[in-house]
Amino acid sequence: MSIVSITSGIFTNGKHVVEKLASETGGRIVRDSDLIEILCRRHNIKTDKAERLLWGKPLVFNQFTHEKERTFAYMKSIIAEFLKEDNIIFHGLMGHLIPPEVSHVLKILVITELNEKEAEKKTRPWDEEAISLTGYLFKKGPWDSSLFDILIPSYKVDMESAVRLIMENLLKDAVKETAASREAVEDFTLAARVETILLENGHDVIVSADDGFVKLKIDKNFLMLSRLQDELKSIILKIPGVKDVEVGVGKNFYKADAYRRFDFDVPSKILLVDDERVFVQTLSERLRMRNVGTHVVYDGGEALDFIKGEEPEIIILDLKMPEVDGFEVLRRVKHTNPDIEVIVLTGHGSEKDEKLCMELGAFAFLQKPVNIEILNESIKNAYDKIKSKRGKDAS
Repeated sequence: MSIVSITSGIFTNGKHVVEKLASETGGRIVRDSDLIEILCRRHNIKTDKAERLLWGKPLVFNQFTHEKERTFAYMKSIIAEFLKEDNIIFHGLMGHLIPPEVSHVLKILVITELNEKEAEKKTRPWDEEAISLTGYLFKKGPWDSSLFDILIPSYKVDMESAVRLIMENLLKDAVKETAASREAVEDFTLAARVETILLENGHDVIVSADDGFVKLKIDKNFLMLSRLQDELKSIILKIPGVKDVEVGVGKNFYKADAYRRFDFDVPSKILLVDDERVFVQTLSERLRMRNVGTHVVYDGGEALDFIKGEEPEIIILDLKMPEVDGFEVLRRVKHTNPDIEVIVLTGHGSEKDEKLCMELGAFAFLQKPVNIEILNESIKNAYDKIKSKRGKDAS
């Protein structure tokens, strides 16, 4: 049997259709939760974080870390393994990652009686994941008919009829496995492997593969293009299965956004908290010139709200701020997110303040104006501590 990928909304009988189809065909059901479990186990990622990276909007620090892109590359590799098997029934959203060139995959959407606008309005609280995913991948809504081969209206077609319709379509020549579709799986596998290795080396580019020939597109501006091209080629040509590589530029290359290689040895998720706007913006720019990833907020309350949805590794924190001051931010951060290292940077601190901050768990206490090299050294030491703890946790 060819492979089936079924996406269904919450107001449909999609789950029962999948289970009945598996019963009739002996197919193996692979749910999104199964794929995420494999991803988390292989790459030591917590489930809630993996789901946030796959379903949610790119996090603030993603422009520096490329975590979202890396997670999708991992997922593509996992899906590619299942595509080499037979009689697989994907159920969920991850089937969207299967390229159309893999023509022996039948993509099905089980829909409700709601029209597209009504569905988006009524299911938004539940289907935000689908909206986010297809928007990120295709800039389309999750009910867009162009993403599927068959649309089954669950309000018109009962479960038995839906399964019969799917099985009839699986017999058609258009979805039979061919030499070309098998080759497309190999191309998808190689492209996912190349993309993963590049991202793990700090490079985010557009990757495609065709019979061992890899094509890359650099989609952000980079002044020393030939040097970057040579670096990318040197990485890729070592990958088994790669025969040759071509490196070009994408349609967005000449726009203002600059290409930035991610350096794993440099902290990339630093939150700056200070109500002195000019000072903290200048500090952010100076740190970014050193390839340090930063984000700025201007008061303690905003900082506490920020860490509810984001994961800064280091916080550089002023003490004297209106409403929620730095002491309270430090106290709450170390209570709720003890792994975040906090460097206090203040212009009004006393020895008593320093003692209290260190007792509350601050990593360092610095006075304004600070020498940028001293601050950079403190950041480096804090990041070394974080990496050391990660290494111990992983082992």
